[in-house]
Amino acid sequence: MSDIAILVPNDVKDHQVFRDDHWLNVDYIPNALVIHNGDQLEILSNDKYKSVLHKTTVNKEMTRMLWPVFLELPLELVIGPLLKLINERNPPKIKEVLRLCLLQA
Repeated sequence: MSDIAILVPNDVKDHQVFRDDHWLNVDYIPNALVIHNGDQLEILSNDKYKSVLHKTTVNKEMTRMLWPVFLELPLELVIGPLLKLINERNPPKIKEVLRLCLLQA
């Protein structure tokens, strides 16, 4: 449960994202980072930026190295859609919630 996940992969092609009801391989680009929107960013953006469901698969031939870095808000913080994004044409789509409760769900 994070705002943003930053992944530093190696050249083992085992990282996948879920999109349109399918698991898709993520292409390895040398010296590039993989950035995923997290659940909290989806809440803060009022459902505009969707959280990314991702996974790794097993590769028996090569060793996978993947260094994750998670950027997170404090556990005691109540989060909800940012007020700047809420108006009559764009009402709140997600209720405010204590971040700690998201981890327990």
